[in-house]
Amino acid sequence: MSRSKSKRPSEKSLRKAVLDTALAMSASGLSPGRSGNVSCRFDDGMLITPSGRRYEDIGPADIVFVSADGSVPDDLQTPSTEWHFHLAAYRARPDRFAVVHTHSMHATVLACAHRAIPAFHYMIGAAGGKDIPCVPYATFGTEELARHVAAGLKERDACLMANHGQIAIGATLDHALELAAEVEVLAEQYYKVLTLGPANILNDDEMTLLLEKFKTYGRNVADK
Repeated sequence: MSRSKSKRPSEKSLRKAVLDTALAMSASGLSPGRSGNVSCRFDDGMLITPSGRRYEDIGPADIVFVSADGSVPDDLQTPSTEWHFHLAAYRARPDRFAVVHTHSMHATVLACAHRAIPAFHYMIGAAGGKDIPCVPYATFGTEELARHVAAGLKERDACLMANHGQIAIGATLDHALELAAEVEVLAEQYYKVLTLGPANILNDDEMTLLLEKFKTYGRNVADK
């Protein structure tokens, strides 16, 4: 789901897009069971998946609006317990529109080992920097975790969360989901490289060059 350049998407269409993204995340295996959550900006806050619900069992009306101050106008709905770090991500990155959080297998394995993903492959640049950091552990659903996530995403579009999983942000819901899938691929590749021995890491000069190239990577698609 891409934002129109001429017309702001309606709340109804955004609710459906958040649910469709969550269903795609679940169907792809990126987040098993009821784990993971999805949100997008809306008005002064965001629309986010509800807490503890199977995405197959809900509709667009079950997507929860959370204001910028964390309040939920409709107190009959309960947002994902991770709404704190979703809001923190939007505050840290006003240029991003969507958040996808998953417990994908290999990203979570590395996160539980407290391992960042270094520049072993040039596609690390897709996350906006020279590595994909792993932020410190904090209990889920807390402001402490939200602060860690905000710091990890300040100059990156993805990070691992220690003993937890991964989070990806994007200019659209499609971009955030695509990046979450890419992070999982990179995590699996890095994990397998480590079974052979230490990884060969691209140097900072090469990554600086690659990051410049990533500024126009996929632009023809993104601009449609």
